[in-house]
Amino acid sequence: MTAAGTVDAVDAPVPLRRLVPLSAQHVLAMIAAPVSTVFLVAGTLDMPPDSTASLLSAVLLLCGAGALLQSLGAGPVGGRLPFVMLPGGAATALFLQIAQEYGAPTAAGAVLLAAALLLAVLPLYARVVRLFPPLVMGVAVLLIGIAMIRVATRLVTGPDGTGEPRAVLLAALTVAATVAAYVLLRGVWRQTSVLIGMAAGTAAAVATGLGAFTPAAGSGFSLPALLPFGAPRFDVVAALPLLVFSLTTLAEITGQTVLNSETVGRTPDPARDVPRVARADALVSLAGGMFGTSVMVTSAENIGIGRLTGVRSRFVTAGAGVLLVALGLATPVSRALAGIPGAVVGGSALVVYAVIAVMGVEMLRRADLSGTGGGTLTAALALAAGLLPLLTPDLYAGFPSWARTILGSGVVAGTVTAVLLSALLPRGARPGPLPVRE
Repeated sequence: MTAAGTVDAVDAPVPLRRLVPLSAQHVLAMIAAPVSTVFLVAGTLDMPPDSTASLLSAVLLLCGAGALLQSLGAGPVGGRLPFVMLPGGAATALFLQIAQEYGAPTAAGAVLLAAALLLAVLPLYARVVRLFPPLVMGVAVLLIGIAMIRVATRLVTGPDGTGEPRAVLLAALTVAATVAAYVLLRGVWRQTSVLIGMAAGTAAAVATGLGAFTPAAGSGFSLPALLPFGAPRFDVVAALPLLVFSLTTLAEITGQTVLNSETVGRTPDPARDVPRVARADALVSLAGGMFGTSVMVTSAENIGIGRLTGVRSRFVTAGAGVLLVALGLATPVSRALAGIPGAVVGGSALVVYAVIAVMGVEMLRRADLSGTGGGTLTAALALAAGLLPLLTPDLYAGFPSWARTILGSGVVAGTVTAVLLSALLPRGARPGPLPVRE
């Protein structure tokens, strides 16, 4: 509640007639990530169709449960902010690396160990929260946006990075439709501009032959199977990459929590909110390890939508969680959603992720970059450290796996560099709490 006794925007309920399309917009903006992750895992591990359907059901159910937990909260678990949850892209790559080298049961055990470690270190978080001033957060958020833009382009170009002209054109049409809806429409229609852009892009793909709507193969319903790879095996050495990843996710969680708080108009309180968000991540990841998924992470995907539409209510992402649970139970629907052309999803994602990058620039503007202190050099070197693995993906290929986990992630490398340099280099007055933009 505000001082005047009115309900804060983030806590305000949304009428059902608006809630459904707004929640569906969040689902459609993020559905490609869990679906593509499942088919990546299934293809790499040569899983049969029924196991693939079971894994897809599990991932969607966990994404929905995570969104509900983060949006509504349960005691000390969940940030009570409009968040959604996804299988982490970097975590999935590490999961597959462990599965290929040590077997799928060891990879499942590594997920459980990583989630347990994250829970164990959370009591120490309050001691290090001062290491994340606006300068560090601005660098982290900017790198998150840039990294996500790179991910979005791969949806357009494919994994080899070579884009076909028709795919690029389809993505451009999707972006144009999104911008047109945002500029020309008003009210709830304007707030669903991303959803309208995706629908228009899919229609254009079918009508012009630029793409095809091809639902994933399969039929019937499928519930997730417990322990699909058998009993987990626990090997700390094999799990080391995911253990390091679980620690470095605190930097991303901090940036996303502060960013989301500012987006909804809530005064950022990392010491209170970050452990709540991380606990939800860890608990859902523990469940994920039992159902064969990789580490689940709270995602910044929906933050850009919230900023773009101006809708701040956490009940919208809670509604998205309900829809995701329903999709996890109704696997024919989830297979149909998987048929949205990748270029359409990539075009919509480019709009959302670009907004996130701009928000990082806005946060950097609040830091002292006058040149009289160490702020300018800190930001420059941190951005260089974060951009190097994005621009040269094989730069650290010869390093040990634990080093690649840290240095090979642009967000982690840049954030850690910003934290260290911010503490070591001299600067002017120490930044105070992050202000809230009106």
